Amino acid sequence: MNEVKLFSGSAIPQLSASIADYYGENLAELSLQRFSDGEMQLNLLESVRGSYVFFLQSTFAPSDNLMELLLMTDAARRASAHYITAVIPFFGYARQDRKDRSRVPISAKLVANLLTAAGVDRIMTMDLHADQIQGFFDIPVDHLRSEAIFFPYLENEKLENTIFASPDVGSIKRARAYAQHFGTELIICDKYRKVANEIAGMNVIGDPAGKHVILIDDLIDTASTLCKAGEALINKGALSVRAFCTHPVLSGKAYETLDNSVLTELVVTDTIPLKKHSDKIKVLSTAKLFAHAIRYTHEHKSMSNLFVDKRK
Repeated sequence: MNEVKLFSGSAIPQLSASIADYYGENLAELSLQRFSDGEMQLNLLESVRGSYVFFLQSTFAPSDNLMELLLMTDAARRASAHYITAVIPFFGYARQDRKDRSRVPISAKLVANLLTAAGVDRIMTMDLHADQIQGFFDIPVDHLRSEAIFFPYLENEKLENTIFASPDVGSIKRARAYAQHFGTELIICDKYRKVANEIAGMNVIGDPAGKHVILIDDLIDTASTLCKAGEALINKGALSVRAFCTHPVLSGKAYETLDNSVLTELVVTDTIPLKKHSDKIKVLSTAKLFAHAIRYTHEHKSMSNLFVDKRK
């Protein structure tokens, strides 16, 4: 069987090291240097000829993270790698998955084209902002679900008097999966925006009174949506509000907004490293799940038990 080579990009070194530990292999070595103007020069320091190569790299901002992944892929393709899998725990530009007004790009499709053109044979990712992005690729996509991590965590907490909520209409399907799994009702927070990243209003559909509410979303960016939803739920009589979000983008004043919010806890994964510590944030590791997925890919085993879609 072809040899496995795991390479880490510079975006997620800690997660990559954990994945390699669970897999039982050392990370392969590469060199990334920059010219004085910032241009990257990359060199894979180990032979990949005939190997199954896995590049571990999230593509959050800056765009250098995506460029680094493209360079790694091109280097491996030109060095005769047998099969290249891009392991992208957080897939950047996924929020731009459609043309919602005139003269805008479909950025998620463009990124898919770039990865395919560079020579990627397979994509492995987690909780795409929109499921249909899988269809932007003409190569296999393993779309892992954070439910495999969050469900056991919540089950160990032995929930009582708890209800799940969606912070906006776009997360209803995701939140419903939790409500169905744990046998609770679903609350919907309907937000209205006038401009991007600025919420004009928030309505609560359902009755959270006397309940401990858990908000479910795929990512948290400025934290304004979750915090506004938390306020609206508390105003409607919720006993407490916390949130589970896969990808902690946490840009701008997100940490300050969280610290000053009514949210008692934010549970995230390590697909994006935190910029700083917060007493309200708890991080759960995705390393074991990705390590299993990498092994199943190499051994040509079914991965359905790792990312079974429980949503109805």
